[in-house]
Amino acid sequence: MDDGKMRILLCILLTGLLGDLWDGVVALGEGVRLVNGDNKCSGRVEVLRHEEWGTVCDDDWDFREADVVCLEVGCGLAESASRSSEFGQARGKIVLHHVQCSGHESSLTHCAVVRHSNSYCTHETDAGVRCSGALLMPSLYLLSPHPVFSPGESVRFRCSILLHHHLSDFHLYKRGVSTPLVTQRADQAQNGVDLTLSDIETFHQGSYSCQYSIKGGFPSQLLTSPPSNSINITVVELLTPQHWYNTSSEAPPGSVIKGQSFNITCSTPQQYAGGSFQLRLIRFNGTVRQSLPALTQSVTFTFLNAQSSNEGYYSCLYQVQVSGRTFVSRESQPLPIAIRDPDPVLSPIVISWLVSVVMFVVAVITIIIVAKILCNKEKKPSELERETRTCVDNTYVALSINKL
Repeated sequence: MDDGKMRILLCILLTGLLGDLWDGVVALGEGVRLVNGDNKCSGRVEVLRHEEWGTVCDDDWDFREADVVCLEVGCGLAESASRSSEFGQARGKIVLHHVQCSGHESSLTHCAVVRHSNSYCTHETDAGVRCSGALLMPSLYLLSPHPVFSPGESVRFRCSILLHHHLSDFHLYKRGVSTPLVTQRADQAQNGVDLTLSDIETFHQGSYSCQYSIKGGFPSQLLTSPPSNSINITVVELLTPQHWYNTSSEAPPGSVIKGQSFNITCSTPQQYAGGSFQLRLIRFNGTVRQSLPALTQSVTFTFLNAQSSNEGYYSCLYQVQVSGRTFVSRESQPLPIAIRDPDPVLSPIVISWLVSVVMFVVAVITIIIVAKILCNKEKKPSELERETRTCVDNTYVALSINKL
């Protein structure tokens, strides 16, 4: 057999083989176009087969097939999968029946088809599409009840698109970070997914958006949607405050002299607008609380006249309210303060009284000594009177007796 006859036989065999394969997967390399639409991204779907354009029957025609067509012709995703010859009836052949796409094929000609001998497709059932013109922008929602969080908590977002599509992966991005923080694959029936940012830290504070990716287009490539709207989250981390006290230098460490003044200062390294400090005094008979606004990083609580009721263990808390949520720091280590009575040796009043007593005693002693001296002296009586001297309590009393 010569070469010419061999080529003819080979062509006949290949043609028969391709015809058999047509019942399963459409052959690679054939085109798709949209006809008779309102714009270039809508119209009746036609497929090129054997250099002839034919239509697609709308049996099993839905968003998965429509998405593949829209991505293939560079028109984003499908807004609708039209049926019943919405864009007019064609005159050529109906080349595809019962097309079944997964939604990720790069061309409609790569989707599986099922040919039924009892198919009733006519040009009244020509399939069509309306495409978005570009990949749709997704929407990002905050599923958590508030936008403010503490370290270690989780933030739940939802990223979705309004129309029903067969999507691939959703990604959560933080502004300023090029790689996604969370990636979640979508199931076939989903048009959105929940994205959870777990165990957050302060560096997670910022603005977030999401995008989705989908395989499509011809040739096959991974297409990425525009970014969604942005949502800001705040992470409030309250560090444990520090505190100390000041009083007179005369007081022993850990003590305040009764009646004197003392101060307790609370301080935090990280300040938030609207924050406040709370000073707690734990006593044997209960707890006493005081609060002052934190206009700066430190506040001072002043006690002018220390009494026994001021004795106990003092600790500081820092608290702030952000977006309706109250955050409270850990309590500082208890600071014990004892109230002591003044030392009598050091009291000016006591010293004054002591000086007065000493002076009085010295004066009394001096008087006694002088009295003794005078008492011991003998005094001669005169001729006209007689004196009787009596010593009473070391004091001489002279009694004069007149002559009768």
